[in-house]
Amino acid sequence: MASDRPRALSGIQPTSGSFHLGNYLGAIRQYVALQETHDAFYMVVDLHAITMPQDPKDLRANTRLSAAQLLAAGLDPERCTLFIQSHVPEHAQLGWVMNCITGFGEASRMTQFKDKSAKSGANNATVGLFTYPILQVADILLYQANAVPVGEDQRQHIELTRDLAERFNTRFGKTFTLPAAHIVKEVAKIYDLQDPAIKMSKSASSPKGLINLLDEPKVTEKKIKSAVTDTEAEIRFDTEKKPGVSNLLTIYSTLTGETIAALEERYEGKGYGALKTDLAGVMVDFVTPFRQRTQAYLDDPETLDSILAKGAEKGPRGRRRDPGAGLRPARIPAREALRPHRRRTGAPRTPHRHGTGTAPVPPGRRSPRKRPLASRGCCRHTEATAPRRGTDRPPTGR
Repeated sequence: MASDRPRALSGIQPTSGSFHLGNYLGAIRQYVALQETHDAFYMVVDLHAITMPQDPKDLRANTRLSAAQLLAAGLDPERCTLFIQSHVPEHAQLGWVMNCITGFGEASRMTQFKDKSAKSGANNATVGLFTYPILQVADILLYQANAVPVGEDQRQHIELTRDLAERFNTRFGKTFTLPAAHIVKEVAKIYDLQDPAIKMSKSASSPKGLINLLDEPKVTEKKIKSAVTDTEAEIRFDTEKKPGVSNLLTIYSTLTGETIAALEERYEGKGYGALKTDLAGVMVDFVTPFRQRTQAYLDDPETLDSILAKGAEKGPRGRRRDPGAGLRPARIPAREALRPHRRRTGAPRTPHRHGTGTAPVPPGRRSPRKRPLASRGCCRHTEATAPRRGTDRPPTGR
């Protein structure tokens, strides 16, 4: 990977079992293109996912499934870095630091929190949901990203990232790169097949209006053929008067590369049935190999784990590292953790204030057999802490 390339970073949540067509056309396809021109880092953001209730077992499975789908969509581990957010502990660590330099008013102005909390109710909104844009700031700044591919609805979060990076650099010295939002203007917006007035998404779309890339081909075909159109028969692109037909034309054009004008010409004088039938075939031809590639990665967990481990090892600044370091405490045997420090001198031990202390032993006299240093209930010493024979233990007596 060329080190002189500008760095790009983006992430996708593992909150669903399957990516949908909107995910692919709106984001993932841009990831594939950017790996050819940028030093690209992509992550499955499982820490962001837990701002909403999650079953741990399902979250782990969905996280791996998301990684497999990203690879199946065209991400190449030789040309980009793919990892799981929680495997790199610096994300949470820097997230806390950024929380501490963010004003409450700044965080309160984030519109996505307002929208999501309005849907779920203020009592159900978590502090994690409130501060997740600040964790997103840490995600970006850790990797010194120059470009962050996001949708227009995320532009406010990139502005917050720049503000906090400038604030940190001013207070503590130049540390972080100021990123820019990478918003591709010509990215197609895909709408619900049953309600073309709303964007296709897991949270808003009805099951029949959502094209999941891992659905059985027959299910995908049926959804396309039952898509809402209008009472006319003319096939033309008009988002105001013919949103359903316009949505189908957009999907067709985006998947095949054929212009919408060429599609209008080809289907001139034909009914909606012909358009839907042909588009269903295009969709089946697309999702079938995608499903097969995804399943191949899931059937080979060693390869998938190796790719994710190597991605995490590269760390925030490209250095090799242990992805679990910082999360695992040092392993100290229980007896060592409880044992008091050895005394370097042979000075008699002073009585312990809170228990049954020990008395000095006259010179030349051996200490009696090992005894508890203090009675039960002592705040510091227990029987487990008694020094073993042969150590530099203090002299004891009755």
